[in-house]
Amino acid sequence: MLATLLLWHWLWAGLREAAAMVWMTWWPLVLGFTLSGVVQSFLPRDGLRAQLGTTTPRTVATSSILGVISSSCSYAASAMARALYARGASWPNSIIFMVASTNLVIELGIVLYLMLGWQFLAAQFVGGALMIIALAATTSIVFSARKEQALRTKVMEDAPPPSQGEHISWHERVRDPRNYRRAARYTLGDITMLRKELLAGFLIAGYLAVDVPASWWSHIFLSGHGWITSVENAIIAPLLAVVSFVCSVGNIPLAAALWSRGVSFGGVIAFIFADLVTLPLLLIYRRFYGTKMALRLFALLWFVMSLGGLIVDVIFSSAHLIPSDRRPPALQGDFPLGATLVLNLVALAVVIGLFVLARARGAVDSGTAIDPICGMNVDITAPVAVRERHGETFYFCSHRCAERFDRGESPSADSPMSDEGDAVDPVCGMTVNTADAFSATVAGETYYFCAEGCRTRFLENQRAAMREDPMGDAVDPVCGMTVNTADAFSATVAGETYYFCAEGCRTRFLENQDLSPGQQRIQLQRKPRHE
Repeated sequence: MLATLLLWHWLWAGLREAAAMVWMTWWPLVLGFTLSGVVQSFLPRDGLRAQLGTTTPRTVATSSILGVISSSCSYAASAMARALYARGASWPNSIIFMVASTNLVIELGIVLYLMLGWQFLAAQFVGGALMIIALAATTSIVFSARKEQALRTKVMEDAPPPSQGEHISWHERVRDPRNYRRAARYTLGDITMLRKELLAGFLIAGYLAVDVPASWWSHIFLSGHGWITSVENAIIAPLLAVVSFVCSVGNIPLAAALWSRGVSFGGVIAFIFADLVTLPLLLIYRRFYGTKMALRLFALLWFVMSLGGLIVDVIFSSAHLIPSDRRPPALQGDFPLGATLVLNLVALAVVIGLFVLARARGAVDSGTAIDPICGMNVDITAPVAVRERHGETFYFCSHRCAERFDRGESPSADSPMSDEGDAVDPVCGMTVNTADAFSATVAGETYYFCAEGCRTRFLENQRAAMREDPMGDAVDPVCGMTVNTADAFSATVAGETYYFCAEGCRTRFLENQDLSPGQQRIQLQRKPRHE
């Protein structure tokens, strides 16, 4: 009984601490992601991408700006960096983009300010600039010209062809309602991509802050040894990030827990920088570039992250800017009301509004597409991966999503092609949500589609079928053709009979049903009436 009570007390203490951090950071997270979505939607990026072929001070600055106005998701950043390199950007500029995309973005700065204070916010941007300078100076040393050429050959093997983007002015962007829907989709897409990292970060940080004694950390991080402490903490902190499995904004709560447990200022900053070397990302680098190149990339990132944290520690210590309070407000376990309550309610209303705006129907947005697996908004001028299926083009934020699509895994609930949908696209056979799918009504019956292309193809087939056989009395659920039940191929599923124009459509239909191979063979043994 006592053991059970102690277990529940332990679980409750960690959850309460995590919930308090979520309460304190909810409105800053929403604000940051919303601003990031607006920046991604309204600022043109295709012109910037065309300037990254050589490594000069100007292109380094351009790569950094492109990173700042991109998604903060570490997985998306790593995939986008690879795509940029395949399209002609220099290798140093590609890595600089990846670092800026995860360390110099708006939402991270807002959460960092609220959880740890303005000193950490300033140190993050100072250290980020130092890392970019270090990468520009050392990447070509770690990766020789021969190795860079080998890398480019490897990444270009399955790189999608570049798409032509829209070249429109700022004023036209502001007046175009599609950009507001696009901003909402970018915002929700980023939140969707990072929700697991954020949840894991808050939970781990909650338990670390409450249940791990300060003495335990002394076995990992030195303290009280002057400059040796600063050097050791800055070197070890990124290695802790490797095994934390938490990246992007999600590692800020962990950084706050480390600060509260006595880790040095520079060590905490190095840990925040290290969201690009978590174990899942290292495995992605291995798949992208090969084992040897991935190890070189890890060594390079580890070096510049530790160096950045150490130099920041020296600068802020010399300027007496390192905060003395080791227990920031977000780790007090409190749920302040007043302004925090009001701002959190406003943030909740904003999220609801963004959801409604993102789902609103309007002119087709030719500049972005929804990743059918994770639901993230993808810029089609620079997708990481592209797939063709039944005449439709699908764009992906990462190769991981594209591979899941190839394996036929279930799409995200945020995708219009979610398995949680309540209708089947009669053209491609995908499950769609009728609430936000494309639709068409024929002969009093409404059909739903995953994309405008499927809808157009269905209607064209309908018109062709009516010209060929205006007396048909059923619709082929695969190709949309009108057929005569008297002589059509047929199959019965769950007590309902379907009619088809050809054996191929019937086979394809049965393959899309939740039938075992044996059940499919039984269905295929049914003879059409004209046989």
